[in-house]
Parts: sequence; structure tokens; C-alpha cells
Amino acid sequence: MAITLPRLSEAQFEVMNIVWELGECTVADVLDRLSQNRDLARNTVQTMLSRLDEKGWLRHRELRGKFLYAATFSRQEVQQEYLDGVVNSVFNGSAEGLLLTLLQNRSLSRDEAARIRKIIQEAEKRL
Repeated sequence: MAITLPRLSEAQFEVMNIVWELGECTVADVLDRLSQNRDLARNTVQTMLSRLDEKGWLRHRELRGKFLYAATFSRQEVQQEYLDGVVNSVFNGSAEGLLLTLLQNRSLSRDEAARIRKIIQEAEKRL
């Protein structure tokens, strides 16, 4: 599946992560979450949600005079699409290159390493 929508900015990803976490939310819900890290005006958040809606990233429905926003695509679909783009453009299609870069330049916890090992073992079984 190819997502043919405009790319998301860092701020838009921040909003989308809140929407994905909450499932369906109002402007006030997003404002409440974003306000934990910085001061934002309600109009700013409303504009961001409206623009994401116009671009196709969100959809909305009205309930008792309030808009409830939900994501058009799941977080997993979007992550896969963006990651495919990075693998293809930055790593010339090499998933190995991506993984080697991640593993060589980041410190992993034992739990993360164990989960990665398990995922690789499961992938090998499917070969």
C-alpha cells in the first residue's frame, strides 16, 4: 500500500502520535497533551488538525458541536511507508544497511536486543 499524501513535518508527527495514541480526540485533547511540553494556543492546534484533515491524514466527525478527529492510516502503516522510503532512498534498498547503521550507532538495552533477536529468528523461520 502506498500512502500518496503529503509528507508530515516533525510537528505534524507529534500531533499524529497523539491521535494514534488516543484513537479519536478533540482539539482540547490534543492541546492538553501538547501543552505538557510547551505553550500553544488552541487556535494553533485547531489549525494543525484542520490542515491534517484537509490533507487526508485525519478524518473527523461532529458530536455535540465538537469535532472528533481520527487517523486515516494506522501508525504501523505510516511507519512502514516512511521506513520503506528511507530504506530505498538512503540505504539503496538494503534493510541490512539500515539495521547495521542502527545497531552500530545506538546503545541497546538487553530487552531491546532480545526482542530484535526474536524478530530475526521469526523472520528466518519464514524463509
